Amino acid sequence: MEWYWALILMMGGFVFFLILGLPVAFSFMIVNIIGAWIFLGGHAGEMQMVRNAGVAVTTFVLIPILLFVFMGEVLFQTGVAIKAVDAIDRLITKIPGRLSIVAIVSGTIFAALSGSSAANTALLGSTLMPEMRNRGYHPSMAMGPILGAGGLAVLIPPSGLAVLLASLGELSVSDLLIAGIVPGFMMAGMYFAYVIGMCYLKPELAPAYDIEDAPLWERLKPFLIYVVPLFSLFLIVVGSILAGLASPTESAALGALGSIIIALCYRSLNWRNLKIALLETGKTTVLILFIASASITFSQILLFSGATQGLLNIVTVMDLTPSMLVVSMLVVLFFLGCFMDPVSMMLITLPFYIPLAKAAGIDLVWFALLMLIMLEVSFTTPPFGLILFVMKAIAPPDISLKDVCFAALPFVAMALFTVAILFFFPEVALWLPGTLKDP
Repeated sequence: MEWYWALILMMGGFVFFLILGLPVAFSFMIVNIIGAWIFLGGHAGEMQMVRNAGVAVTTFVLIPILLFVFMGEVLFQTGVAIKAVDAIDRLITKIPGRLSIVAIVSGTIFAALSGSSAANTALLGSTLMPEMRNRGYHPSMAMGPILGAGGLAVLIPPSGLAVLLASLGELSVSDLLIAGIVPGFMMAGMYFAYVIGMCYLKPELAPAYDIEDAPLWERLKPFLIYVVPLFSLFLIVVGSILAGLASPTESAALGALGSIIIALCYRSLNWRNLKIALLETGKTTVLILFIASASITFSQILLFSGATQGLLNIVTVMDLTPSMLVVSMLVVLFFLGCFMDPVSMMLITLPFYIPLAKAAGIDLVWFALLMLIMLEVSFTTPPFGLILFVMKAIAPPDISLKDVCFAALPFVAMALFTVAILFFFPEVALWLPGTLKDP
């Protein structure tokens, strides 16, 4: 069979099963079973698929995903995260678009704690949206900052998606996590400036209202009690990696333990919410491991069928420059983001993108970071962006999905602008990992 027929069979089969309504993991598994039988030698191919599953679920480098998810779940299920949002709300006073700024600040903080964009969006939306609506905020200014800040969890460590991307692409997990810090906070700064600027030019987007004039200490005290201790988790997780004291897995374990200790100190942890946190962590982790095991076999089938080499040959013949190649791959990701979830996009493109990037001499950490931002964009790209539906679920009934999509557009544009900055100035992303390697 020619390599292009193999590619059509695998990709077309995956899309076909998705259209039928099967979950991503099951769609990949069914396609893998068919492909393994045809291209990997029948029964021997199916046995190889089983061995791949064993390798995936015992891969040490994937453990941080479980621990990062658990760390965020503990903070959410125990209510510690909600108390922190309330503390930030009390601290920020007279500023244009006050509640939108609260959403961005809170979202940035929890991006450094949860690693989950959906959880980040759900927390901010359920906590801040009701008051925003009561205060007369325009839907775009109420939902947009929450959607933008929610997506930051993809970039700012600890990011489960970054760990998965690095492990599947055989990259340095610590380098990719560290590379996301500067662009993540840079995007948060853009969101901050956009909200203040728009609310200054158009005050009707976020009507001002009187705030209780409490002394500074009374406003600062909740922040010191409920927010500052959470920074210790970020310092433990990221600081231990930056200092070279711990691997990503070890730092994730320290962060998970730290979240339990913090919840105990607030007397918020009990057997019930610990059980819920463990169950939610288990659901997410099983899905990720299921998909990771499918990814290994999928890549092998493409390699043995000749599809990977066939595409490499086409690109070689086209004689694209590295820059043109990167742009074309990012455009494909943007298009896929309109119709697929980030994990599916990653699994489909990585088997081709990483060999292509290596062959073109492209820095893989820089390219993986660009991929991560495009995956973040896919969370808020209509019509199938995941956190668009999360926001729709928690928004008032009179808010349509169209309203949610329009609210997300300026923040999608700022994310794409960040991609452009990193494309033309790669050192913005690479200087921090490079500095740590060459002190």
